[in-house]
Amino acid sequence: MEDDYKHLLSSEQTGEIFPHRGSTDSLDNRAKRPFHVEPKNIVDDDKPERVSAEAAILNSRVHYYSKLTGSSDRLLSPPDHVIPRAEEIYIYSPLGSAFKVTGRDQLSKNPSIITIFAIWNTMMGTSILSIPWGIKQAGFTLGILILIFTGLLMLYCCYIVLKSPKAIPYLDTSDWEFPDVCRYYFGKFGQWSSLVFSMVSLIGAMVVYWVLMSNFLYNTGQFIYNYAHHVNMSYPEFGTNGTDRVICPYPNTDSGGNKSISSIYPCSSGNDTTDVNSFEHWWSKTSTIPLYLIVLLLPLLCFRSASFFARFTFLGTISVIYLIVLVTIKAVRLGFHLEFHWFDTTKYYVPEFRLLFPQFTGVLTLAFFIHNCIITLMKSNKHQENNVRDLSVAYLLVGLTYLYVGVLIFAAFPAPPLTKDCLEPNFLDNFPSDDVMVFVARSFLLFQMITVYPLLGYLVRVQMMGQIFGNHYPSFFHVLALNILIVGAGVLMAKFYPNIGSIIRFSGATCGLALVFVFPSLVHMISQRRQGTLRWPSAVFHSCLILLGLANLVAQFFM
Repeated sequence: MEDDYKHLLSSEQTGEIFPHRGSTDSLDNRAKRPFHVEPKNIVDDDKPERVSAEAAILNSRVHYYSKLTGSSDRLLSPPDHVIPRAEEIYIYSPLGSAFKVTGRDQLSKNPSIITIFAIWNTMMGTSILSIPWGIKQAGFTLGILILIFTGLLMLYCCYIVLKSPKAIPYLDTSDWEFPDVCRYYFGKFGQWSSLVFSMVSLIGAMVVYWVLMSNFLYNTGQFIYNYAHHVNMSYPEFGTNGTDRVICPYPNTDSGGNKSISSIYPCSSGNDTTDVNSFEHWWSKTSTIPLYLIVLLLPLLCFRSASFFARFTFLGTISVIYLIVLVTIKAVRLGFHLEFHWFDTTKYYVPEFRLLFPQFTGVLTLAFFIHNCIITLMKSNKHQENNVRDLSVAYLLVGLTYLYVGVLIFAAFPAPPLTKDCLEPNFLDNFPSDDVMVFVARSFLLFQMITVYPLLGYLVRVQMMGQIFGNHYPSFFHVLALNILIVGAGVLMAKFYPNIGSIIRFSGATCGLALVFVFPSLVHMISQRRQGTLRWPSAVFHSCLILLGLANLVAQFFM
C-alpha cells in the first residue's frame, strides 16, 4: 500500500509548498499540492487521525477553483489562504486510505553543519597537493595574499550562482541548475557553452586523477618491492634534521617547472641487481603504470550506474584529515626554514613576490571551484535562509585548510641544504617512497581516487550523453567510445606531461573563465538591468571580474 502513495510524496508536493507562500513563483506548485479527503479510513503510524471541518471546507474551495480554469492557466490558481495548513494535508491512496503528510522532505534535509562540511568535502580535491607548489611559484607573502583574495572572489561569484535562479520571475526554478539559468538568459549558446566548460573541469580532474593514480601506484608498488627485497634507495640530495628525509627528485629545475630528471640509485642488499633493474623496467611511473590502470579502470567506467562507488565518498574526508595530520607531524619534526627576500632570488630561498603568481591563481580557480553543483548542495540545507552564511563558512574552512597545508609545507621544507624551488606540484613527491607515513597517505589517496574516478566519468557521461542523445546510456558502444577518449587523454598526459600543477592551472583557468567569472557576472548584470537596479559601480565591478577571468586564462600560456 505504501507504493501506491509514495510517488505522491515528491518534493514538488510537499517540500516546496510552504517556503514559497506569498510568491507568484509558487503558482505551479499550488496546482500540485496534496488534496483533502473525507474523514474516513485515515491511518497513521501512531493513531487514527481526524480531518477538521475547516479543512473539509477548504477542500471544497480548492475543488471550486480547479473547476474555474485549467491547470495551464495560472491566473485563477488557488490562492494561499485556500490551501490547508500543513497539519491538515493528507495524501489519498487509491486503496481507499489517506496518509497524513509528515514532512518527509524536511526530515531528509540536513542541518547547517552537515551542509557546510558537505561543501568542504566536495571542494577538497587533488588541488590541495599543489597548494605548497603554488605558494612557491607566487612567493610566500604574495601567495598567501593571492589565496585569500582569490577565495573571496570565488565566494562572491558562487553567491551569484546560488541566488541566480531566484532572480527569475514568474517561473518555477526550484529544480533548476546553473546551466538552466544560462539557457534562460543566453538561449542554446548559454546551455551548450556552460556544458562544454563544465566538461573541461570534469575531464581535467579525471586527467589529474590518472596522473596521480599512476604516481601513487608506482610509489606504493616501489615501497612494497623494496621492503620485500630489502632494497634501500639512495637519493642524490636530501635534507634532514635527523628525523625525516625530504628529497629533491628533480634538482635541475627552472622556475617555470621544466625538469631534468635526476638519478635515484637502488642499493641491493642480498639480491641481484638484475632483478631490481627488471622490476624498474616493468614498473615505470610514466611508461607502464599508466597502461596498467586501463585494465582496472576502463571496465569500471562502463558501469551503467555509479551508485556502488558513491558509497566510498567518505574516504575523501578521511584522506584530507590524514593529510592534515601528516603535514602537522612533518612540520613539527622538520621545523621552520624561512628567510624573507622580497624581490631577490637567493641560493636556497625564493623571493616573496614573483612574476609567476598567475600559475597559483589558475590552481586556486579549480581549488575553490564548486559553482557547477552549489545549487544542488544547498537544496538539502534545512534552513534555506542560512544558505549565504553556510556557504561563507564553508569557503572559510576550505581557505583555512589550504592555508594550513600550504604554509606548513612551504615553511618546513628544509632550506638549506635543499632549495625551496625543489617543492613539487605534488608535495608528496618530496618525500621518499620508503617513508611509511607517506606510503599510508598514498595508499589512502590511491584507493579513494579509484572509487571517485568512475563517479567523475559517470557525471561526464550523464551530462554529455543526455544533451546529445537525450539518454544517459544510449548504448554500450557509445559509452565505451567516450570512455576510451577520456582514458586516452589521461594516459597521454601521464606518459608525456605528468605535471599536475600545470594541468590543474590550465583546466581551472579555462572552466573558471566561463563558470566563475563570465556567466555569473553577465547573469547578475542582466538580472539587475531587467529589474531596473543596475548602477554603474556594479557594471564596472562585474565587467572587471570578466576581464580578470580572461587575464587569468591568457596568463597561463606565458608562464
